[in-house]
Parts: sequence; structure tokens; C-alpha cells
Amino acid sequence: MKKGYLVLSDGRVFEGKIIGAEKNAVGELVFTTGMEGYLETLTDPSYAGQIIMQTFPLIGNYGVIEEDFEGEPAARGYVVYDLCDYPSNFRSEYELDAFLKKKGIPGLMGVDTRQITRIIREQGVINAGIYDEIPADLSEIKSYAVQGVVAAVSCKEKETFCPAEQKYSVALIDYGSKKNIVRNLLKRGCKVTVFPHDTRAEEILQGNFDGLMLSNGPGDPAENVFEIKQLSYLIGKIPTFGICLGHQLTALAMGGQTMKLKYGHRGGNQPVKEVKGKRTYITSQNHGYAVVASSLKGVAEEIFINANDGSSEGLNYPGKKCFTVQFHPEAASGPHDAEFLFDRFIALMEGKEYAQE
Repeated sequence: MKKGYLVLSDGRVFEGKIIGAEKNAVGELVFTTGMEGYLETLTDPSYAGQIIMQTFPLIGNYGVIEEDFEGEPAARGYVVYDLCDYPSNFRSEYELDAFLKKKGIPGLMGVDTRQITRIIREQGVINAGIYDEIPADLSEIKSYAVQGVVAAVSCKEKETFCPAEQKYSVALIDYGSKKNIVRNLLKRGCKVTVFPHDTRAEEILQGNFDGLMLSNGPGDPAENVFEIKQLSYLIGKIPTFGICLGHQLTALAMGGQTMKLKYGHRGGNQPVKEVKGKRTYITSQNHGYAVVASSLKGVAEEIFINANDGSSEGLNYPGKKCFTVQFHPEAASGPHDAEFLFDRFIALMEGKEYAQE
């Protein structure tokens, strides 16, 4: 295998071996703590503009299973400690390295992922580049910014999915949606119409939907000025459930603020506590920004917080028929602890106010 280098924007260099597509790439370097679910991670559109680094040392051991894909890959690169050459799983179709090559994703293996993770935890998210030779000029890495990613990963035309037996009709705005959101709605009897990110509010209101679902997605939420404006016209007029970026955009549409976290929450083991209840849920997460809950005082009530750093993980908007969460109740991958929130969305469409257990 050829030598390759992970070059950080501060000049630090980590030597490894090239995997995947043989090309150079620059992106925002982030780590994810998932012990499994690398396929769902690689096909999550929320990683657009980023180089993903897995903290778990052995990746690829159950190969590639296309049925588990959550969307089209949007990551800029992939970094692991050890890539399995001989996957062992009855569902495996081919090796992960072949997937990376097929999708044009450059990667590295054999770098010290533990040391790099410590750097990110101490210093914060950092830009990096994957190169076949160490560059003399770091300006390309230093100047990189994640921009325009929602438009890049959202669907271009609306699409409708029908359940076996329809009970409700839901509009889903796709900011970078994962397929499992649609699956969770379908199995609850929802006909789902998926709309592009730049759909105008009046088009959705004219559809007479029972509910509105706001998906996950990549990038800085504040960049999406048009989308935020459209949500300001929708919130309060239709029962709404927002996830991840949908949670952040709703907060901004309601006059709140967001902030960039030092190194974000990514992986399938993020603990979330109920504010009024006694339960803590282990959740799947992938985000680098968070809502500043205090900026929505008198507008929203906090319903979940992160058990590690206290950041906001969920908000309810009394009188607006709307609640949102920062984590992923649809999992894919990760624990299914919070899947009950889809049932709360169904109850909201039936006219019941959000209530914690």
C-alpha cells in the first residue's frame, strides 16, 4: 500500500497508508465514537464537507451491505486505525475499501487515531488534508470552510412514499435526510412527501398535511437564511417534529441562537437526560453546532440536555404544536432508545400536547 499523510492545519503530520480513492482532499476533521455503524456513518449526508475519523480501531469487519445505506456519501475523506481486508458477515457484499474507491472517497489507515482524537478534544475541530505527499503550503487546508452543503445533499425534486395502510400525511423537508426517518414514519401509517430544502412554506401549507418533519443535515445552521425564513411561516400552523439540523433551524426561526461546539457530538453512545423526568437515554448523534436554550426563554422549554456537557438536546414550543431534538431518534446506526419520539409526533398530529413521561 502507498504511503499517505494526514496533515493538520497547524502543521502536524501523521503518516499512514492510502485507502479508498487515490486523490488528495481537504475538509473539517471530526471524530465519531461509534463501535459499529460505519456504513450508516459513511452514507449520512450530515458529514458533508468533513473528513471522518473513527475512534474504534477496527473498521470494515462486517464488510459493505448496501441495504444499510442511509443516503449518498458526502464526506470528504475517511480515516481509520485498521481497515479489515477480510470481512466476515453473511450479509456482506464486498469490502469497505472497494466502497471507498467506488464512491471516490480518499482515506488513510494506520495513523494514530487516539492521539489525533486527543488533539481535537483539547484544541477543538480542526481542518485537515489527506495527501500522497506532504504539502509545502498549508493555505489550502487553513482556508477551507464547510459551506453550501445543505443544497448539495438535499433532494432536487419532491418524492412520495406510501405505507401499507395510510393514517396520516406528513411533509418531510430534506436538509440531508437519512432514509430511516422515512421508514419510521411509514411503519406508523404516514404517507411521506419529501420536499427539497428550498421549498416555500406556501407549497407545504397548500398540501393540507397532518404534520411536518424537519430532517437532519450538515453545516452551520445560521447559513440557511432562506430555509429559516420559511420555517418562521410554518411553525405554529402545522404539527412539527425537527431532528438535528431541523432542531437548530427551528430555534433560529423562532428567534433563538446557535453556537459551534468545541468538537461536537458524533457516535452512537451520547447520553441525553430528560429535564423534568428521571430517564437518561443513550442516543445516536452527529452535529457540530448546538442551540443556545437561554436565547429562547419564554418561547420554548428545554426537554432534554446532554448528560456530558449540559448542552441543549431538545425543546418544546408550547402553543406552537412543535418539538425538536438534537439527537437522532431514528438511530441508523445506534441505539433505538429514543424511537418513541416518533410516537409523540403521531400524538401531536392527533391534537395532544407534548408531555414528558
